[in-house]
Amino acid sequence: MKRNLIITGGAGFIGSHVVRLFVNKYPEYRILNLDKLTYAGNLANLKDVEDRPNYTFVKGDICDYESVRDLVRENRIDGIIHLAAESHVDRSIKDPFTFARTNVLGTLSLLQAAKDFWQPLGYRVDGVPCRFYHISTDEVYGALELTRPEGEAPYGDDFFTEETKYNPHSPYSAAKASSDHFVRAFHDTYGMPTIVTNCSNNYGPYQFPEKLIPLFVNNIRNRKPLPVYGKGENVRDWLYVEDHARAIDLIFHEGKVAETYNIGGFNEWKNIDIVRTLIRVTDRLLGRAEGEDDDLITFVTDRAGHDLRYAIDSTKLSRELGWKPSLQFEEGIEKTVRWYLENQEWLDQVTSGDYQKYYEQMYRNR
Repeated sequence: MKRNLIITGGAGFIGSHVVRLFVNKYPEYRILNLDKLTYAGNLANLKDVEDRPNYTFVKGDICDYESVRDLVRENRIDGIIHLAAESHVDRSIKDPFTFARTNVLGTLSLLQAAKDFWQPLGYRVDGVPCRFYHISTDEVYGALELTRPEGEAPYGDDFFTEETKYNPHSPYSAAKASSDHFVRAFHDTYGMPTIVTNCSNNYGPYQFPEKLIPLFVNNIRNRKPLPVYGKGENVRDWLYVEDHARAIDLIFHEGKVAETYNIGGFNEWKNIDIVRTLIRVTDRLLGRAEGEDDDLITFVTDRAGHDLRYAIDSTKLSRELGWKPSLQFEEGIEKTVRWYLENQEWLDQVTSGDYQKYYEQMYRNR
C-alpha cells in the first residue's frame, strides 16, 4: 500500500530516527518531514537519507494552521506521525508560554488540518485509511514513589500503565498532557482515527546535548563539571531510541485506533548511577584510567518540581503487538557513548550552533 505521510519534528532526536526507519523500510511511501528547525532540529541528523526519492523536507511551523492545512491537502496526506514538541523541562520552567504554544496549539493545528481534509472523505484518502499518531511522554503521569531506594531496580512497586491518571508537575508535562487530551477529544468528537503513546526517557545517537547522556559524555571528554541535581536519587526508565522508533512503526501500522500504548524499557536507573556508568564507559573508550573523572561530579540545587521516579509498564504493547526492547542498557550505553566519541564533529557543531548557520545558508541558496 502506498502512503503519503507527514512526520513532524523529523529533524529532531527521536524524529530523525523515525524518518530514517520509514524512508529506508518503506520506499513506496512518500515521507514529508515537517520541522521548524528550532535549536533542537538538525538536518545533519538525516544526511544519509536526504537525497532519497521518497523523502522531502518541509521547513514549517506546526502552529501555522493554514500552511499545515495546505500541506495536508496538496500532498493528499493519509497519515501523520506527530513528534514535534518542545521537550526540555528546564526550558519549560523558564518559558512556559513557548511550550503551551508549540505542544498544545501546534497539536491542535495539526488535528484541525487533518480533520478538515479527512472527515469529508470518510477518513480514507484514495482508499487508504487515515491515522493520526501522537507521541507523548511518561511525564504526564506525574511521579511514582521510591519505595526501594537501595539495591537493584525496580525501585518501587508501582508502574505507569495506560490507565494511570494524569498528574503533570512541570510546564512541559502539563503542555504534553493537554495535547494528549486534544488528540483523544478529536477521536471522541469527530471520529478522528487517533493513537497516543507515552514513552520513557530515550537515549542514543543524535540527541541534542542539553540532555543528560550526550551532555555528560561531552563534558567528560572535555573534563568539564557534571552537574547532578540534588543527590542524584531521581529514577528514570531508559529506552534506546531505535527501539522506540521500531515501536512507533509497529503501532502506526498495527495498533488499534483510539488506543493508548505505553513504551518503556523496564530499565530503571538512578541518575547518579547513570552518571557513574557514563564516566566508566567514556573513560575506558578514551583510554583513561577507570574512575579518573569521578571528581567531575558536582551536585547542584535540585530542579523545581523534580519528579522522583518514572517507571513504564509496557506489558500491553508486548502482549498485543509483540514488541520488546532489543538492547540491554549496558549494550545500548556502550553503543551510544562510542557514537558520540566517534562523531565529535557533529557534537562540536551542535554545541557551537554552527549546524544552524550551515543549513540556514543552504536553504537561502535553494
